[in-house]
Amino acid sequence: MWALWALPLVRVAPNRLVSGEAVSFFALLQGPVWGLAVLLVGLLVLSLAGPRRLYLWLTVAAASLLAVGFAVLAANHAIQVVQASAPFARTALGSGLWLAWLLLGLVLADALQALRAGRLARVGVAMAVMLPLAYLLASGGADELSIMKEYANRRDEYWGVIARHCQIVTLALLFTLAIGLPLGWAAHHYGRVGRVMFPLLNIIQTIPSIALFGLLMAPLAWLAASWPTLGRAGISGVGLAPGVLALTLYSLLPVVRGTLTGFAQVPSAVTQAAQGLGFTPAQLFWQAQVPLALPVVLSGVRIASIQAVGLAAVTALIGAGGLGSLMFEGLFSSAQDLVLLGVVPIVVLGVVVDGLFKLLIDQAGPANAHGE
Repeated sequence: MWALWALPLVRVAPNRLVSGEAVSFFALLQGPVWGLAVLLVGLLVLSLAGPRRLYLWLTVAAASLLAVGFAVLAANHAIQVVQASAPFARTALGSGLWLAWLLLGLVLADALQALRAGRLARVGVAMAVMLPLAYLLASGGADELSIMKEYANRRDEYWGVIARHCQIVTLALLFTLAIGLPLGWAAHHYGRVGRVMFPLLNIIQTIPSIALFGLLMAPLAWLAASWPTLGRAGISGVGLAPGVLALTLYSLLPVVRGTLTGFAQVPSAVTQAAQGLGFTPAQLFWQAQVPLALPVVLSGVRIASIQAVGLAAVTALIGAGGLGSLMFEGLFSSAQDLVLLGVVPIVVLGVVVDGLFKLLIDQAGPANAHGE
């Protein structure tokens, strides 16, 4: 309630270059908008009503409807602004709306946690919110919002930028897994490897990303100049190569540590029992140790993946491309909605990656590992 009262739901500006005038939710209270106000009051009452299942499900329904309703309200106000003889006006989503969405998300998460809702119920609630928003975007109902105008200006290149971002993250993770998993296993079996490796990986983590890019540019440029074949293969001081290499270095620590921890927590009784049954070293590794270590290993890969999704934006500073190019273009031109056009997909990708790895970790749990 405070966010919608004190902070703007939207900002209306005559053009792209000025910040615009703040418009709060309560300034738009007329006609059907009163329904959202009633829902908001109802949500506040339900939050005080106690943890009964009926009240919790009503909380989920009210929060879902409000999340969609606020988006529709902002989009409709943008249409009204343009129809009021202001074709070049920009209606940007305000800080009050972003904060309201964040708080509603927390309310939904808390209510579903209290209900102990299963995965199917959580997916259903997510779809109940996301599908109407997707329809709003696909139908053109939100086209007059400033962020959608920025998208329309870059429609031809936008999905290519997202694909480039995913390419950077995917390549970095492939190299990270190819290097980090064997190193983690070696650190488990040979303590000296871990004592030498972890201080080095910890130091890499302390280096700022931009500084690490700068450190990599000179040696990669030298390699490309000394061996033209590497240059023709795409290895150079700027572009994809230093970005992928830096992300790989940053991602090694969680993967190596997760692999080490995963194998270290395999009970010795399991290993001894497998050896007593006549397992070969390969059978012991793949059929006994890997299934038990996999959930912890995947947890380390999950952390590295989410970290890579965010850090990949910074690689745009050295010409790697991706969603970071939109972010920095928006920052340099003081275009807030262009920044958001790059930020929002990164957040969505992070959430999707997190959800996929949580699903994999659940499937790799002890019950599933034993085929139950």
